Amino acid sequence: MPDTIAATGPTIADRKLLRCFAYIGGKWCAGASGATFAVTDPATGATLGAVARLSAADATRAVDTADAAFPGWSGLLPQKRAALLRRWFDLILDHREDLARIMVAEQGKPLSEARGEIDYGAAFVELYAEEAKRPNIEGVTSHLADAEVELWREPVGVAALITPWNFPSAMLTRKAAAALAAGCTVVCHPSAETPFSALALAELAERAGLPAGVFNVVTGAAPDIVGAWTKDTRVRALSFTGSTEVGRLLYRQSADTVKRLVMELGGHAPVLVFADADMDRAVAEVMKAKWATTGQDCLGANRIYVERPVYAEFCRRFTEATKRLTIGPGIEDRDLGPLMNEKAVAKQEEHVADALAKGAKLACGGKRHPLGPLFYEPTVLTDVPEGAKILHEETFGPVAAILPFEGEEDVIAKANATEYGLVAYIHTEDPRRIYRLSRALQFGMVAVNRTKVTGAPIPFGGTKQSGLGREGARLGMEEFTEIKYVCRDWA
Repeated sequence: MPDTIAATGPTIADRKLLRCFAYIGGKWCAGASGATFAVTDPATGATLGAVARLSAADATRAVDTADAAFPGWSGLLPQKRAALLRRWFDLILDHREDLARIMVAEQGKPLSEARGEIDYGAAFVELYAEEAKRPNIEGVTSHLADAEVELWREPVGVAALITPWNFPSAMLTRKAAAALAAGCTVVCHPSAETPFSALALAELAERAGLPAGVFNVVTGAAPDIVGAWTKDTRVRALSFTGSTEVGRLLYRQSADTVKRLVMELGGHAPVLVFADADMDRAVAEVMKAKWATTGQDCLGANRIYVERPVYAEFCRRFTEATKRLTIGPGIEDRDLGPLMNEKAVAKQEEHVADALAKGAKLACGGKRHPLGPLFYEPTVLTDVPEGAKILHEETFGPVAAILPFEGEEDVIAKANATEYGLVAYIHTEDPRRIYRLSRALQFGMVAVNRTKVTGAPIPFGGTKQSGLGREGARLGMEEFTEIKYVCRDWA
């Protein structure tokens, strides 16, 4: 198997970014068995290439090299780590278009969204290149007359990073840049459905001069790779983005080795639209919150609650706007692309059928699109009853569920009645209500009269079963550090 794709894959300028091998210890490797798995384009079903399927033994070998590289990397002056990260950032932006096209080919999202993700992902590398130079910690006044007290912030060691298919570039840079800036070495496992984005970032990391063993990407089946890492005591931190179900599994598997865990799990976000909201803005923003990434986003609006006096108007406007959306292959840069796999499409069908059977009304959509088996029409369901599955499970696709509410107390209770707590959206012009709701909603992030709230400088994360810890901002780097207390005798 060649180490780059020669005849298949997307059309890009720099073909060396299309890597088929894993990256361990500064070398591209096929794994001991030589096994591979196919990666396909969700828009066409075409095979993009065969990627190395590594084993649990290979995953352990990646930890060997990361562990061996840790003393040298953590011992570098922070300014030197910062310079290497900055070079990686520059290379990512230099290859923005190629990286976006690789992402479109394997993930399916519209090209403009893919370009936006490359910018978003690069911003984390830039931020942590700066934060690497200032791992600050507050001092402590000594409580002992004859002693000097110091607190040091030190990297935890080897960090395992497990990234999802819906944001295959940004979720890796958000984790890796923070860990590397802190002085950790990393072993990364990208989703088997979207490995090429991670491998392209590894190619650029190598060009940036990151030392061998510092940044490793191990491709293959998650149970083989990640299972080996959860058992390995040398892996001191594990960062995962994905479903709550898998997060619970990794939590249990990591218990015996007492790892530091950072988890960004399910979302199931509510949207609260009050009668006093600016209706034009509310409709436009809820459209963004629902349809971005074809609904395959943990921040996606899953439950849209609209106050009764404006309910009919909102449903009409939202449905009309939804009918104007375009759908097609991501490379054509339409509004919506294909879903990731057949399982995702089946879930849309299940949730729509369940809601309709329980009394919901179909305003538009409701079936697969003739473009291909993984395309699903943008769908609006109104008058969705409380017992419908779509109000209790993440749909993770292009189906919007809308239902009315009667007042503030009613909608707060409904919004909070979930195990998830990642983000909530509020639309109202009442400043006192904004304050009350921001306090009352049990979510890690609250967006008021807007959709976009994420970015490298903010701490991203949720409450309840939407995760542990925070990513982004200074807090994101601190997740990969420990505090050491030193007490020195003056005598």
